[in-house]
Amino acid sequence: MAEGAVGVYTGAVKVRKRRRFLVDVLVRLIKEKPLGTVGAGIVLLLLFAGIFANWLAPYSYEQIWVGPRLAPPSAAHWMGTDNVGRDILSRVIYGARVSMFVGLGVSALATALNAIIGLSSGFLGGKTDLVIQRFVDAWMCFPALFLMLTFMALVGAGLVQVIVVLGVLYGISGSRTIRSAVIGIKQNIYVEAARSTGCPTWLILLKHILPNVMAPIIIVFTTITGAAIIAEASISFLGYGIPPPTPSWGGMLSGSGRQYMLEAPWLAIWPGLALSIVVYGINMFGDALRDLLDPRLRGGLGRYSGVKHKQPKTARLAGREKTDNMPAK
Repeated sequence: MAEGAVGVYTGAVKVRKRRRFLVDVLVRLIKEKPLGTVGAGIVLLLLFAGIFANWLAPYSYEQIWVGPRLAPPSAAHWMGTDNVGRDILSRVIYGARVSMFVGLGVSALATALNAIIGLSSGFLGGKTDLVIQRFVDAWMCFPALFLMLTFMALVGAGLVQVIVVLGVLYGISGSRTIRSAVIGIKQNIYVEAARSTGCPTWLILLKHILPNVMAPIIIVFTTITGAAIIAEASISFLGYGIPPPTPSWGGMLSGSGRQYMLEAPWLAIWPGLALSIVVYGINMFGDALRDLLDPRLRGGLGRYSGVKHKQPKTARLAGREKTDNMPAK
C-alpha cells in the first residue's frame, strides 16, 4: 500500500514555475545581499543625477558669483561656494554626469575588448592563445598610471579621449577572466557536437560560448565601472583628464579644492565624499552580482531561483513506513 501511495502521489507532484532570470536575480539581491542592494541604490542615484542634472542642479556648473566667494554651507548653498562664487552642489551634481559617462563608456568599450580577446584566445588555443597572452603579459608589465598619462599626453584632454584611453587600457588587461571561463566551457559535449557537424567557429562562439560566459562578462562590466571612475578622477586631478570648466570630481579636488583646502575645506570634502560613496556602491553591487551569478559561489544550487522542492508529506510517511518495516542488520 505504501508503494502504491508513493506511485500515485509521484504523478501528482506539481512543479513550480521558474521565475525570469532578471526578476530572480533582483529578488535574491534584496533577500540575500543587503549591502549589494544599498550599492544598487547608489548606482541608480548616480544614474538619476547624471541624467537629470539640468533639472536637479539649482545653478549651471559654470555660473559664477551666484553667492559670496568661499561661502560655507548654508540654506542658500547647501554645499557652499568656491573661489569664484560657483555653487558646489550644482558642480557635484554635474560631476555625477561626467562620472556616469566615463563609467558606462569605459566599461562598455573595455568589456567589448575583453570579450573579443578572451573568446578568441580561450577558444582557439594553441599558438594563437600563446601569442595573445604574451602580449597581454607585456601590456600588464607597465604601470597603469604611466600608460594613462602617456596616452593622455599624446591624444590630449577631453571626455572622449578619457573614455577611449581607459577603455583600451582595461580592455586588454582584464581579458583573462573571460578567457578562463571560455576554456572551461569549450570542453563541453555540446561544443564538440557543434564542431562535428561542421558549424563554423564564429557561430559556435556566438551561439554556444558567449551565452554561457555572460555571467563573467556582467561581473567584469560592473568591476570596471568603479575602477574607471577612480582612474578618471586620478588623471583629472593631475590635469590630464576633463578640462575645466566642466566639473569632474577629480578636477574639483585638484583645482580650487587643493588650493583652498585649509581656508575652505568643503571644496575638497564634498567631491571627495561623492567619489568615495559612488565607488563604494558600485563595488558592493558588483560583488553582490558576482556572488549571485557565479555558479561556484551559489552553494551548489542547480538553479538561480534557489527553490528547494520539499518531499510530499504522503511520500515522506510512506518512505518512513517502509524504512520501519525493513529488518535490522
